[in-house]
Amino acid sequence: MIEFIELISSMDARKKFFDVYSPELKTEIIETRNSLGRVTASTILAPHSLPNFPRSTVDGYSLQASDSYGASESLPVYLKMVGEVSMGAEPDFTVKPNQCAMIHTGGMLPKGTNAVVMVENTQKSQQDEIEVMRPVATGENIVEVGEDIKFGEELIPAGKQIRESDIGGLMAMGITTLSVNQIPKVGIISTGDEIISPENELSLGQVRDINSYSLSAIVSRYGGIPQVYGIIPDEEETLHKIAQKALSECEMVLITAGSSVSYRDITSLVINKLGKPGVLVHGVNIRPGKPTILSVCKGKPVIGLPGNPVSALVIAKLFVVPIMERLLGITYKNPTATITAELSVNLSSQSGREDWIPVRIVTNKQSKYKAEPVFGKSNLIFTLVKSDGLVRISPEDTGISAGEHVEVILL
Repeated sequence: MIEFIELISSMDARKKFFDVYSPELKTEIIETRNSLGRVTASTILAPHSLPNFPRSTVDGYSLQASDSYGASESLPVYLKMVGEVSMGAEPDFTVKPNQCAMIHTGGMLPKGTNAVVMVENTQKSQQDEIEVMRPVATGENIVEVGEDIKFGEELIPAGKQIRESDIGGLMAMGITTLSVNQIPKVGIISTGDEIISPENELSLGQVRDINSYSLSAIVSRYGGIPQVYGIIPDEEETLHKIAQKALSECEMVLITAGSSVSYRDITSLVINKLGKPGVLVHGVNIRPGKPTILSVCKGKPVIGLPGNPVSALVIAKLFVVPIMERLLGITYKNPTATITAELSVNLSSQSGREDWIPVRIVTNKQSKYKAEPVFGKSNLIFTLVKSDGLVRISPEDTGISAGEHVEVILL
């Protein structure tokens, strides 16, 4: 068996890849209501202020704040009620000193008022008169014009993935269509004479295809469209034909298994035939996932992932997801979901190598998180199924001691 000629760090591998690869983004116009998870192609500015009129945040009475000064339960202020604000309409009257108007939550403040006293801090003394038993300050219980967002202010930056709250905000501004980057297609190819479809019965020496499905789920989760090209035998000509087809139809191609440097290593040979510059990295100093291939062919990324399902998923998180972000045009990243937890046992590592350890999160009696490693070989998929996240051991460390607090990247 031929050993790896050169292993480089994951950071150097990413830099080497992204120094060469830069996608060309295509855009399209879609309805805002259907934009969840899509990435904005340009910065969106506010077409008007929000709110565009001063409105009440409570049910009560709009008034001039100075008219309520000194009010108390024992010495209330008496104000004449001159009208009621209709919802969804501009008041057609003006409130003068020592007057007030009934108003409901969301109603527009009538002219002459600058505050609202809550209804529970008042009581009616006569049909058209109320007692105010608590003073209010200018601006109390109201939202001013532009307090939420001002005309021309940035609503959403370019390169941001749309969230549920973003859709609500855009609809509040009357923005019903958006320019977004197109969704990339990602071709997924599984190789190996021993791989069979999950629907088939196992014979000795065979394993069911895992990677096509777990990688498809990752692609979908991070905003892409997975295109599965089936299970390909360990034949260079057959793999080359399918890989060519996938490269012509997709913006990225993932090939699992066949990436170890050995006499069966056909993946790197096939990739180099797909187009220039070809293989950029073959071998990353990381566990799991050492036999990783990063390449660019005809301007498109082609990634060779290990066949072991745990290795494939870890490498997909470390390399495929950042490439997906480039393909989607994400430049404004939402925070990654992480938690801090106390490590339950000692973890050892080889100096100079980056390790990623699956962990299970448990809660102790003090409601504090504890990270329990889930040990298993990289071909055992249920080590990840039983896990809640991953803990990184940096190349500079030789391990982490029990009781230390670690950052857990949630799966």
